[in-house]
Amino acid sequence: MLQAGDKAPDFKLTSHTGDEVSLESLAGSWVVLHTFPLAFTGG
Repeated sequence: MLQAGDKAPDFKLTSHTGDEVSLESLAGSWVVLHTFPLAFTGG
């Protein structure tokens, strides 16, 4: 479990354009990761 101030581990996601983006590829840039934990779950 990450704690406030911890560095995030590297991960890869698919962007809205279908491109693969890794956290490492964004090194040196500000990054905001927004999630929708209940999106499309019906709850």
